[in-house]
Amino acid sequence: MRLQGKTALVTAAGQGIGRASALALAAEGAQVWATDVNPRLLDSFEGVEGIRCVQLDVLDKAALTRVIGSMPALDILFNCAGFVHNGTVLQATDEEWNFALNLNVRAQFWAIQAALPRMLQNAGGAGRGSIINMASVCSSIKGLPNRFIYGTTKAAVIGLTRSVAADYVAHGIRCNAICPGTVDTPSLQDRINANPDPVQARKAFVARQPMGRLAKAEEIAPLVVFLASDESAFVTGQSYSVDGGITI
Repeated sequence: MRLQGKTALVTAAGQGIGRASALALAAEGAQVWATDVNPRLLDSFEGVEGIRCVQLDVLDKAALTRVIGSMPALDILFNCAGFVHNGTVLQATDEEWNFALNLNVRAQFWAIQAALPRMLQNAGGAGRGSIINMASVCSSIKGLPNRFIYGTTKAAVIGLTRSVAADYVAHGIRCNAICPGTVDTPSLQDRINANPDPVQARKAFVARQPMGRLAKAEEIAPLVVFLASDESAFVTGQSYSVDGGITI
């Protein structure tokens, strides 16, 4: 198994891409700390070998630091937590802006800041670790309608990723971002159901995917495993689009 002997922390692991990735990492031999702000969402991991469930609010810096500090080791950090706002710049509010920056960007900054000292201690102090950040194809890669706040914060994630990669490339630490297109997850379904016409809303999401369908969370998880593994040992500072052809 590719990740045997490695320990991973996954945020927002209770559903969607986070859950699929936690399962995929564990299936490859990693000891996974699956975290989520909603502990009930973690119940589905009961009995799954290699997964330990921990309630964690990534907006709580002290809690992030405490959980990461309590881990026996840390080789892989997958910053998956995030939120999608809808609307243009003229519709954006300060409250929405602040919430998105805090959850989509600052929480990743805090998690990385807590994780890096642990990773630098690996390999006898020579350093070893893989940080994987959740960005989006809707970012500095491509602008999408009614995603002003979301696209701005995910562009910031790509900048954050490259900055961390540049600072620690010589210390055995890699930092990459994954940039999905539209993925069929419970959070997407919630956004679809919030529309006056959910059926038409779903059709609109599918229509912007050149493949004519939405991605499955299980189609994103293999990239997380690759970036977590030694197979990607020469890869850092990259933003991987998994978008069903949006950026062709």
